[in-house]
Amino acid sequence: MTTIAARGRSAEILLVDDNDDDVYLTRRAFRGARLPVNLHHVDNGEKCLAFLRKQGPYNATPTPDLVLLDINMPVMDGHEVLEAINADDTLKHQAVIVLTTSAEESDIRAMYGRRCNFYNTKPVDFEKFERMVQQLTDYWLGLVVLPSR
Repeated sequence: MTTIAARGRSAEILLVDDNDDDVYLTRRAFRGARLPVNLHHVDNGEKCLAFLRKQGPYNATPTPDLVLLDINMPVMDGHEVLEAINADDTLKHQAVIVLTTSAEESDIRAMYGRRCNFYNTKPVDFEKFERMVQQLTDYWLGLVVLPSR
């Protein structure tokens, strides 16, 4: 097993977020990352699970190396998504990073209790956000060994 960077391929990342401004900023920040990334996006938890399970319009999508999951979304929120991922034997190995505006201790405890791999609040300042994305890609794609897709 090797890191994504050592495998010599682009990382597949699924961004699950309903805020168009945050999606735009995340795409922009990943364009500046040192490691190549294919960033996919869905705007709610039901679509996230369909993407991960390759259902409906997502039947030909790649399996993501990482899921960046917001908590507060319509239809199905991040708490429900993480519960569903952990309850599904085919998905429970999926690396999930919670990337949200919530700094509430109750959300942090709940998401770690549901076995998120990492929890981070979104910086308000774009330069800080961009730096956080760079650190995230360096660590998760350049250092951490993730399960094969």
